[in-house]
Amino acid sequence: MKKKLMIHDFYKMKKEGKKVTWLTAYDYPTATFAEAAGLDMLLVGDSLGMCVYGYPGTVPVTMDQCIVHSEAVRRGAPNTFVIGDMPFLSYQVSDADAIINAGRFMKEAGVDAVKLEGGKRVAGRIRALVDAGILVCGHIGLTPQSSGQLGGHKAQGRTVESARMVIEDALAVQEAGAQLILLEAIPPEVAGFIARKLTIPVYSIGAGPECDGQLLIIADLIGQFQAFSPKFVKKYADVATVVTDAMKAYVADVQAGAFPADEHCYHMIEGEKEKFDALIREYE
Repeated sequence: MKKKLMIHDFYKMKKEGKKVTWLTAYDYPTATFAEAAGLDMLLVGDSLGMCVYGYPGTVPVTMDQCIVHSEAVRRGAPNTFVIGDMPFLSYQVSDADAIINAGRFMKEAGVDAVKLEGGKRVAGRIRALVDAGILVCGHIGLTPQSSGQLGGHKAQGRTVESARMVIEDALAVQEAGAQLILLEAIPPEVAGFIARKLTIPVYSIGAGPECDGQLLIIADLIGQFQAFSPKFVKKYADVATVVTDAMKAYVADVQAGAFPADEHCYHMIEGEKEKFDALIREYE
């Protein structure tokens, strides 16, 4: 049985220079595959809005949707560290809302930690969650929930002024008590400095190789999401083509009468065919 890693294991891996691997997952089958593959962590990301529901972004995602998907992932990966992603307006309004919603992730879905976007502006929320006994992962750089303020889904930290803001956000997140932090879409030299500067594990999604581990969106990794592909994504499979080709082959077989064939059919128990023929005659 796979050994479930916990927060102290991630700190030890940072100290020893061992990279943590994690992916997003939104359903039971994907979670079972991820655990079998040996992933260290899974994130039930609000990216499910685009990858599962077809929303134009993450803002429409609700707490109830996140809980349902987190429950499924936990069932599929009982021995993997799972992080629940707090959706838009689940934590921005008040400390009380943040604690209640994060608590739902813990109580209803059994996640190990929650993630929320923002640096200095959410430091108080992070502190409130930590004080409530909840393990928190911060998320800075490109923060999709507030991408409108950033001018769209654009990389951050690409100028000295912007890099300073990212660094200050990282320091604020650590100071507030977050035990992990995710950096999204920032230059590797900025991310590398932050990873060395912070004592907490620092992870990358599009932030280069010098962080303590890497995250990718599962739909990007397997080539399932077709709307766009971020610069930082490496596709390891082309599921969209495989599935589409399979569907086309199915359509062709049905239309040609090749499916279902005899081997796909259930047959009557031996000796029952004659009785069935007699039954049919009753209706003739």
